[in-house]
Amino acid sequence: MKQCKDHIPPHVLPVIVFAQFAGTSLWFAGNAIAGDLQQALHLPANAIGHITSAVQLGFISGTLVFAILSLADRFSPSKVFLSSALAGAFFNLCVLWFAQGMASLLAFRFLTGFFLAGIYPVGMKISADWYEKGLGKALGYLVGALVVGTAFPHLLKTFSGELSWSGVLTATSLLAISGGLLLYFTVGDGPHRRPAPKFEWNAIPRIFRYKKFRAAAYGYFGHMWELYAMWAFVPYMLVFYEEKNAVPVDIPWWSFIIIAAGGLGCIIGGYISLKKGSAKVAFAMLLTSGILCLFSPFLFFLSKWLFLPALLIWGFAVVGDSPQFSTIVAQTAPKMYVGTALTIVNCIGFALTIFSIQLLSFLQNKIDGEWGYLFLLPGPVFGLWSIWGMVKK
Repeated sequence: MKQCKDHIPPHVLPVIVFAQFAGTSLWFAGNAIAGDLQQALHLPANAIGHITSAVQLGFISGTLVFAILSLADRFSPSKVFLSSALAGAFFNLCVLWFAQGMASLLAFRFLTGFFLAGIYPVGMKISADWYEKGLGKALGYLVGALVVGTAFPHLLKTFSGELSWSGVLTATSLLAISGGLLLYFTVGDGPHRRPAPKFEWNAIPRIFRYKKFRAAAYGYFGHMWELYAMWAFVPYMLVFYEEKNAVPVDIPWWSFIIIAAGGLGCIIGGYISLKKGSAKVAFAMLLTSGILCLFSPFLFFLSKWLFLPALLIWGFAVVGDSPQFSTIVAQTAPKMYVGTALTIVNCIGFALTIFSIQLLSFLQNKIDGEWGYLFLLPGPVFGLWSIWGMVKK
């Protein structure tokens, strides 16, 4: 439906935010129930890294296909979002229905990740088409929804007495379906949408010719080296601290709180960006998480009530820069290829997460647990160096 560009119905942002939360709850559903899956499917001890990487690899493959074909620019983004939510929910449920071992589990998690490519970056594309002004704030809410959606399976797992691991899979799938349907029927495509005129094989190289776009993209890549590895290993940080200090910690609950704190970081950062600009907010958040990376070995020697707040700050900052990097990417990309630009940057960024997650998995049995997170530090350092020019200006 056509909308006046100067008037945005008040329900648009809340619906996009809910749909993003609902769709991305599929992301870490496997991680939240990894212990149950290990027992039910007789998986090896290092299964968590493989489960996470399968979703990431699926997402990377999906974003590459979506970007090369410019699907979010050439076709209705709301239809792409709905189709992806339905497919992602189906393959998430296939773990419950058909998984017999590691191979089938990883295949279904890969396919779930593939269709998440039509949810996360396409949701940002829909937001950009509605909110040409104040995009940093809008994406703050949107990525905040991604963060809470990512943390949501951990919250479900907290109530495992009432909800089994199969219930977690069913709940997240139903949630994703409801989000896709609600967005399609009540929001649709934004008034600022500019469909790409035709399919072009060289669209991606053309996008990377823009200097400011490259700086934003490289900053995002540094941020991504740290982000998903930190998220994936939050439960293991808590377990390691609990065993090292003989202090009880509610692992699922604090995993949810620490990851979900990033949602607040995204929203607060979005409001600050209206006055300070997206580059400065991204720089400050990345600097904060980088400092916590640097001092991470010492965190495990703190008392419980210093350790947990430190992880909360890390969770707050580690993703608080993400919507601002995406805002800069959207603002510096060619207008007719905003969807493709967001998708290819996501593709490359998430490819990096495979290496950082696998690196931490490898290091688990090679070095003492408190030292592994230092290997995430190069990401923030590279990201800060990449966007320093934008901050100075």
